[in-house]
Amino acid sequence: MILARELPKRTIALVLAGGRGSRLMDLTDRRAKPAVYFGGKFRIIDFALSNCINSGIRRIGVLTQYKSHSLLRHLQRGWNFLQGAHNEFIDLLPAQQRVNEAFWYRGTADAITQNIDILRAYEPEYILVLAGDHIYKQDYSLMLLDHVESQAKVTVGCIEVPRMEGVALGVMHVDEHRRITDFLEKPADPPAIPGKPDRALGSMGIYVFDAEYLYRLLEKDLGDDASEHDFGKNLIPEIVGDGGAIAHPLNLSSIPAQTRNRPYWRDVGTVDSFWAANLDLAGDMPELNLYDTDWPVWTYQEQLPPAKFVPDERGLNGETSNVLISGGCVVVGSNIGRSVLFSNVKVHSCCTISEAVIMPDCVIGRGARLSKVVMDRGCVIPDGMVIGEDARTDSERFHRSEKGVVLVTREMLDRLPSS
Repeated sequence: MILARELPKRTIALVLAGGRGSRLMDLTDRRAKPAVYFGGKFRIIDFALSNCINSGIRRIGVLTQYKSHSLLRHLQRGWNFLQGAHNEFIDLLPAQQRVNEAFWYRGTADAITQNIDILRAYEPEYILVLAGDHIYKQDYSLMLLDHVESQAKVTVGCIEVPRMEGVALGVMHVDEHRRITDFLEKPADPPAIPGKPDRALGSMGIYVFDAEYLYRLLEKDLGDDASEHDFGKNLIPEIVGDGGAIAHPLNLSSIPAQTRNRPYWRDVGTVDSFWAANLDLAGDMPELNLYDTDWPVWTYQEQLPPAKFVPDERGLNGETSNVLISGGCVVVGSNIGRSVLFSNVKVHSCCTISEAVIMPDCVIGRGARLSKVVMDRGCVIPDGMVIGEDARTDSERFHRSEKGVVLVTREMLDRLPSS
């Protein structure tokens, strides 16, 4: 009898965290997508790593490439609590040209190929490949058990999504036994689920392999000059063609168990989806529970004083509702609704802020009005500035998304003419 709690100890998790995430625009100019701030005090990668720890997987490799300094610093400061003496670790695996000195990581599969010697030294039985840029809670031990019991060559995590969201994902068809019969990577016109014309079955970028099988697959792929050395484009479709791929729907292992009729998973790969997922957390009853002590989200956080609200110079207090406010914030007599304020945000008096995601160390000047805004770290908003009320003005000064979310960065503010 196979016990789910035993399998994580025989597994290495590899978190693919080297991508730029260009659809997040200027938010990833200085950092990789997994290092982008999320939810008031976290980074996006914290969710995949926390799932590993909570699932009992304590041997983890993080593969980095694009502008990784911010991510590496976060991991070194916040994820150094594992016990090396007990064979627990988070190994940082930057691109090192280990296989061929002519190439850095050329694709998701190649990133692992270039670290095969390191993986073999760990002697895992199973390898869990994870994307480091999605928001969700999942018990990976249940997915490992499903993989072993099904005797699949690869088990692919999947979830139903609105059909057109499939343009950014791998999209698959499955039979009645969950065997994947077709797999398309980022199709321009995603195929719908039979009987559900507005839905597609999307890959979560999560794969479970028997280690020895994966090694053979990667070595074969390395010798294929026509390959792009990518799981979604090359390896998974090949395994699907051989009939060896099984789908694992998130509703079989999402956390908490009572959410499995409607599991939570977000690809926060665009400014609009990033803004919406953050504001979801400010709702009355958010689908993603950050207050669940049975499945906590771990992170690094600076030691900061509590948030503080004080009246303005006239003695008037502002109003707040549905707001996440992190440590070190000071709000002076301002009205804030349905927003997320990260650490060390200072809001001066008489401001009106709604539907805003404001990252650490920002300063909002007196009398500013902000609506439907994502503000990158360290922005200083001048007194009286208005953002989010006039589409034309916003587009001239900042980046305005298709759905009207205004992205503001320090560089954009620096380019504005001085008054």
